[in-house]
Amino acid sequence: MVLTCPVGIGRTTQRDQASGHSRRKLLRTGVLLALGGAAAPLTGCDLFDRDDEPAPPPDPLRPMVDESLGLAAAHRASAAAHPELADRLDPIAEAHTAHATELARVLGVALPSAPAADPTSAPATDPAGALAALRTLEKTGQRSATRACAAAPAERAALLGSIAAARATHQEALK
Repeated sequence: MVLTCPVGIGRTTQRDQASGHSRRKLLRTGVLLALGGAAAPLTGCDLFDRDDEPAPPPDPLRPMVDESLGLAAAHRASAAAHPELADRLDPIAEAHTAHATELARVLGVALPSAPAADPTSAPATDPAGALAALRTLEKTGQRSATRACAAAPAERAALLGSIAAARATHQEALK
């Protein structure tokens, strides 16, 4: 680099008696300008900006998947506890599993391999009590499916309506 102006070493020059700039100060300024010019384009590629967008809220139908799996598990547990009811309960459990599978497909989520066991929902000791408990679960499930159907967009309402209707039919099958 060739400097064409008089450069002093922190003292005044003899030509105009103005304070001069040292070579070190000029080089430091040049390096800082070069680094600043190189770093400016990086600010547009999110190198320095870390304001991550929040994750989207979970889909309001996600609990319906868990509820369907829970109903299937309750029916299977009652069928295991009361083998004489297995012919009635196994098809209903399969229907709930099919509902959970279809809901998971529509939502684009993976179907859990096994629902969490609810220790408070042990099957009743007698078959009539088990059927009554399952009817209550089906009625609660029908209400939640009906609410979800009413609030859902049109493309999901048909699926939720059929789930609500199936749960109403299951109540009748459990009488």
